[in-house]
Amino acid sequence: MEKSHLETKVGLFVLVGLALLAVLLIQFSKGTSLFRGTYELRLHANNVGGLKPRSAVLLAGVQVGSVSEIKLANDGKRVTILLNIYKENKIYHDARFVIEMSGFLGDQYVSVIPTANQLPLLQDGADVPCEQPFNLQEVARSASGFILRIDETAKKLDTAISDVNAFIATNGSQFDLAVSNAVFFSQELARLASSARNVITTNSEGISASVKNIESSTEVLKKLMDDLQSGKGLAGAMLKNEQLATNAQEIADNLTIATSNLNRLGLWRFLWHHEPPHTNEMTQKP
Repeated sequence: MEKSHLETKVGLFVLVGLALLAVLLIQFSKGTSLFRGTYELRLHANNVGGLKPRSAVLLAGVQVGSVSEIKLANDGKRVTILLNIYKENKIYHDARFVIEMSGFLGDQYVSVIPTANQLPLLQDGADVPCEQPFNLQEVARSASGFILRIDETAKKLDTAISDVNAFIATNGSQFDLAVSNAVFFSQELARLASSARNVITTNSEGISASVKNIESSTEVLKKLMDDLQSGKGLAGAMLKNEQLATNAQEIADNLTIATSNLNRLGLWRFLWHHEPPHTNEMTQKP
């Protein structure tokens, strides 16, 4: 009887120990502790890189929690990261969440970067965005593609240089002739410039006088236009006096009509044609 009772106690003790061990394993697998309360944050990222469950969550370099679970979102395009944050650590809503790496090839962790610490605080179950980690493989692929493009560009440049060399070798005489013509043209252009400089130097006085005459003519013409605008003289009066301008126009029209009538009736020939007088000379017989 006593032996059976002892076995029952041992069995209960083992059962309780296994239960406690299971609870501890579950808690440690979630990165939490039985003695510290936590609240959950849900991060959303396009890529988590090498981040794993139980990875640390650091705020200003101090661990404030851990990653409990990583799973795909319902749309299958994004990743949801569940964080367990210790209740005594408050995180503001404007904080940045970044997946970073410890060292060059170390383990990855979630870094919480404070900014202005503006209220409100993040509460249990809050959804926040997360910046994806630095992807060394993607950078290597990009660098490889960039190197390939540089190699292709170098090959094209080498081909172009070879074509230029072949062109020069094939058309050497024409190329030399073109260079000679260019040199001759530049020499003639320099000679022409020198001649023009000599002409200007020799006739500087005449050129200056011509410029002054043009300036004087311009001033006279400007004065004449000012007089016309101010109504001076007959032309100015006609510009200012509409009645006078109308009378002058009527006189010109009348003169045009009169000259047309004279031409049509032949009166110009009558007025300007003078025939010599007729004389009756007596012829005397000898």
